[in-house]
Amino acid sequence: MPSEKILQQKQEYVEQLAEKLRNAVTGVVVSYKGINVADDTKLRRELREAGVDYFVVKNTMLHLAAEKVGLSDLDPVLNGTTAIALGSDHVSAAKILSKFAETNKNLQIKAGFVEGKVIDEKAVDQLAKMPSKEVLVAQALGGLNAPITSFIYVLNANLRGLVVALNAIAEKKGA
Repeated sequence: MPSEKILQQKQEYVEQLAEKLRNAVTGVVVSYKGINVADDTKLRRELREAGVDYFVVKNTMLHLAAEKVGLSDLDPVLNGTTAIALGSDHVSAAKILSKFAETNKNLQIKAGFVEGKVIDEKAVDQLAKMPSKEVLVAQALGGLNAPITSFIYVLNANLRGLVVALNAIAEKKGA
């Protein structure tokens, strides 16, 4: 039986992990067995640059933390080597890990979650194919901006026509 101190440390770790899960918009659970150090370092750097928190976790600890935040549907995939990537946006973690898994067959996506709902590996792959929030916002704004831009072009054309007409009238008066 573990000592009281070790038990308390594990409980604190589970609480911290549960808080990270609670604060994350999205998470992706992967198996990293067989990844070499160079590839792992490259993956971690890319995730860190995207603002994604990635770390190896014990299955028991993740099980307990997931249970605390209502993600107990992750239980079936909590076996073998497990790492988790937690993101503050909807697609970054899924995009980076799916892209990496395509070129490195040792990384296997097990499952994930989005805003408290557990998703399977196929849904993670679909999530990875979605454009980022910034791209979607830009597309929406571009769609909203198009009618206004067209209206301005029409007004400018009318103003140019008016200027040309006024110049022609001024020339006739001056002649």
